[in-house]
Amino acid sequence: MKKLLVFLTAAVMLLVLGCAKAPAEPVNIAALKGPTGMGISYLMQDTNQYSVELQDAPDVVVGKFVSGEIDIAAVPINLAATLYNKTEGNVVMLNLDTLGVLYILENGDSIHSLSDLAGKTVYASGEGATPQFVIDYLLAQNGLTDQVTVQYVGEHTALAAMVASGEADIALLPEPFVSAVTVKNPDVRVALDLNEAWEAASGTKLVMGVYIASRTFYDEHPDQVKQFLKDYAASVEKVNTSADAAQTIADLGIVGSADIAAQAIPRSNIVSITGGEMKTAASAVLNVLFTANPASVGGNLPGDDLYAE
Repeated sequence: MKKLLVFLTAAVMLLVLGCAKAPAEPVNIAALKGPTGMGISYLMQDTNQYSVELQDAPDVVVGKFVSGEIDIAAVPINLAATLYNKTEGNVVMLNLDTLGVLYILENGDSIHSLSDLAGKTVYASGEGATPQFVIDYLLAQNGLTDQVTVQYVGEHTALAAMVASGEADIALLPEPFVSAVTVKNPDVRVALDLNEAWEAASGTKLVMGVYIASRTFYDEHPDQVKQFLKDYAASVEKVNTSADAAQTIADLGIVGSADIAAQAIPRSNIVSITGGEMKTAASAVLNVLFTANPASVGGNLPGDDLYAE
């Protein structure tokens, strides 16, 4: 009997120790190349806790998120709301990762305020997405809707090439394409910061990107969610302050070169904002977008359960 008890005790201890040492599965994360990928760059080096994939466009991220292949994803803020509606609330917003990254570029020196756009053509990319919603809102708020022609080009890269070559005199672009243009053609200048224009018109921060988790993952893995937010905030701090950040970002393939990354980082407004401040800023932007175009947020404003506490 004593031998049996000793054997059973040892077996239980081995089982407990084995369970304690078993590592959690890495969190599957999808980020987009550009500012959201820049923010997560230092976290990508921790392959034991995280499996991070970079994508060129949100469409691929959406598919993998809805199918359950991805636990946490970086998406534009309006897409977070759209997914919330599409999945009947199976989305939780964890943090804000980027604020305003939209700028008006000019080959020249005539644009110094939004009113200077009157009578001109602005080339833009991002039709049907956040860039269009932002410029439409700003033009409307400043009484310029019928005075400015916005001509859309299919992709950011195509428009960046047009600006750098001088084919487009005035353009709306996001980072890091802004920096790609100014590195290639120093005569192109950043004429307007639409983050500032948005705050002046709406009284809110221009939130561009957020991280979301599936509600299932959020509910079942609270410790991993908390650790992700802690590690992401540390990565953002390094991106914004470390001397090697630009080279690290380039080496990971998040942007084209260290020179582009070095110029893009200060204009990308990379952050990690959580809790009440996140909810206040994000809900304000979603309200503005919903009022301007309900379809931009999926037809309905999300409930308060969208926001992680």
